Amino acid sequence: MLKAAFPGSFDPPTTGHINVILRAASIFDELVVVVAENRQKKYLFTAEERANMIKELVRERKNVTVTVCSCLVVDLLKENDIKLMIRGVRGLEDFSYEFEVSMMNKTLDPGIETIFMTTDPEHFVIRSSSIKELASFGADLHGMVPPLVAQELKKKYAN
Repeated sequence: MLKAAFPGSFDPPTTGHINVILRAASIFDELVVVVAENRQKKYLFTAEERANMIKELVRERKNVTVTVCSCLVVDLLKENDIKLMIRGVRGLEDFSYEFEVSMMNKTLDPGIETIFMTTDPEHFVIRSSSIKELASFGADLHGMVPPLVAQELKKKYAN
């Protein structure tokens, strides 16, 4: 059985994230989406809110599970006997950062391999920080985030 993990902060989950999740789920027997909590980041949504949105968006995919991780992702993968990590990249800047992270992960656990996956072009979206800024002004987020996420963003910024 081929298992893979797709870690990220997903704050908020975008159409690009969901595109990568669904495509990876069609390749691997089991895909674990890891909602990571980075102590250096300030989040709009709690980890549980982010995980719940992703669970709802992929509920029809029986081979996809979603978990929250507040430890090192490589430790979570080791505990769950997952040897393959998927990292989403949009361009060279993302690739440069993700390459460095993959080298650090390889140092922490040489048994973990990283695969870089791009989103399909029609789901290419700007950064989550830009989406949050647009949402704070009530902008139309059609095509950038799934409708469920757009609703949750509206709720967050209505308060």
